[in-house]
Amino acid sequence: METVTSEERTDIVDSSVAGDGTVYPGQRLVAVNPNGRVRTTARQTETFTGDPYAMRREGTLRVQGVIYFLFGVVEGLIAIRFVLPLLGANPAAGFSQVIRSITAPFLAPFVGLFGAVHSGGRVFEVDALVAIFVCALIAWVLARAVGLIMGETRWGTRTTSSQFDTQTR
Repeated sequence: METVTSEERTDIVDSSVAGDGTVYPGQRLVAVNPNGRVRTTARQTETFTGDPYAMRREGTLRVQGVIYFLFGVVEGLIAIRFVLPLLGANPAAGFSQVIRSITAPFLAPFVGLFGAVHSGGRVFEVDALVAIFVCALIAWVLARAVGLIMGETRWGTRTTSSQFDTQTR
């Protein structure tokens, strides 16, 4: 008679059969043939559970994340533009000029809306603060619009099961 290896033994749940001869899923039955050889029958059930709407929600969140990231970068640059003159930075310095040139298109609609307050070489640009607020508002509106158009509010669970019978000798 052949022996069952230790690898096969780890799969044995119960080597007995219920009184009515039923073998339960996940149970392994070891039976001896009349010729003295060991025969094993394994029944295995695999179950997969997932949310069918998860990919669409993830796509929506990615698009919203990109919107918030891009507007966050713009707002950060405008905030740097606001802080530099407030701290008295030299407007002729290279870094100041680069920041001013990058943020100029974003501040163009707001230039002249409010006057700048000058005090001892320091400048308080109200236009930059308004631009930051309006950019944040636009980012929020765009992200909400993407959520309404692409968003998935449904949640669900899809379960699939499959059963396999294998025999080894």
